[in-house]
Amino acid sequence: MKSRFFLPSVVAPLATLLLALLWTAIPVPAWTASNETLEIATQSGVRAFAVEVVATEEERQKGLMFRKELPEGNGMLFDFKVEAPVSFWMKNTYISLDMIFIRADGRIASIAENTEPMSERLVPSAGPVRGVLEVIAGTSRKLGIKPGDRVGHWIFSGK
Repeated sequence: MKSRFFLPSVVAPLATLLLALLWTAIPVPAWTASNETLEIATQSGVRAFAVEVVATEEERQKGLMFRKELPEGNGMLFDFKVEAPVSFWMKNTYISLDMIFIRADGRIASIAENTEPMSERLVPSAGPVRGVLEVIAGTSRKLGIKPGDRVGHWIFSGK
């Protein structure tokens, strides 16, 4: 009779320990790609990006902080819901980024290229914007993305 009560009291903690060990052994990807697509119409053609859209204040404050990588062709799109001047910084951001500031009509207002990782220096939008697209540094120059180019995504009135 004792073994019937003893066995469950030993198995349950062992099973819990085993599950905890398995859980910590599962690798968590540094980048979670969103299934949303954003397109930028440039002079040399349309460029598509897989974007993770952040729309809450908590998400905007965290942004790409603490991430070790951002694959080419991916980005983070910040939706501010209304057009207003904004500023960003790179505190706790390990990778250099291009910040593409986008007006409510979907036109690119300005671009901050090759931002300095871990910097607390403010990077302003140079005018009112509805959203900001962060991509890996060098993307704007490599793809020929410039102010005035049109961005297609549902948060902008142009699409």
